[in-house]
Amino acid sequence: MILILSALVGISITVVFPTLTEAQLEKKTFVTHSGQVIQTSGDVLDPLSASSTVEFDPQKFLRDFNYGRISESKTGQTIRDFTIIAEDDKIQEISPGVFYNVWTFNGTVPGPTIRATEGDLVRIHFINNGSKSHTMHFHGIHKAEMDGVFEIVGPGGGQFTYEFEAGPVGVHPYHCHVMPLEEHISHGLYGVFIVDPKEGRPAADEMVMVLNGFDTDFDTDNNFYAANTIPFYYQHHPIQIKTNKLIRIYVVNMVEFDPINNFHLHGNLFHYYPTGTDTVPSTFTDMITLSQTERGIMEFQYSYPGKYLFHAHKVEFSEKGWTGLFLVQNPEDSLVD
Repeated sequence: MILILSALVGISITVVFPTLTEAQLEKKTFVTHSGQVIQTSGDVLDPLSASSTVEFDPQKFLRDFNYGRISESKTGQTIRDFTIIAEDDKIQEISPGVFYNVWTFNGTVPGPTIRATEGDLVRIHFINNGSKSHTMHFHGIHKAEMDGVFEIVGPGGGQFTYEFEAGPVGVHPYHCHVMPLEEHISHGLYGVFIVDPKEGRPAADEMVMVLNGFDTDFDTDNNFYAANTIPFYYQHHPIQIKTNKLIRIYVVNMVEFDPINNFHLHGNLFHYYPTGTDTVPSTFTDMITLSQTERGIMEFQYSYPGKYLFHAHKVEFSEKGWTGLFLVQNPEDSLVD
């Protein structure tokens, strides 16, 4: 009726809609509590108390192991001292144009990969610089008062020292254990603790892959999935390995809100050691399924060069970022990007 009336009186009405490209490029500006000004054409998600933006390199994290400050006791026991700082005011670009308030151990998600040998004395000097209470709970064997559950460490510089003998052999997660637990884990307060056997393991190209996800709209359903935080990173930056070289991956599933996750390797099979506590593999397969905090060690080698996919065989996860590539080359070939 309105259109007919407009035509009768000779009024021309023009409606201009912005193109999708214009809408995507429109810059939004927000100011953090510390005064930092950020402009982005992407979504701004929960930018509270952003004191700095997290820079995280999944390629570096992949093979980065923290052995601590090493000393020796009077009895000859190896002592490894680590300093771990918790913060909950960082912003990270977890996907292009998507910024998220991450909670970090030593400034990254995941936190540092802590490594020791069975029987070493491990001392974790924990400092909580966050605005909330936090702890560190290590999977493994230790005294009750070192469990990181009832010894709540207060915000604003609270401190606690965890001390225990490394064990058992294997790969274990550590994470904050303050309620509500899913909030602290889903924001990123977790990492990997590797305990090597005293006799060592065969030489290998070793890597750590933490399977994680992010719920960016806070509906307890993850919007992004990844190996080592950044969706699709290893697809765009393939992991370079060599033919006939033993590969050892310490894999830990830390995805919150989903009951299972999995890992599928293309063009190959791997020996799998659940939790890494046994030196005899339990199976020879190309896919494992993991519940939350479930973990293990994968060992394999490629005989033929080329690009090989690895990903979650749960299609939703792979399509939302949990996928990557191995670039396998002969030893005599130079590794290229």
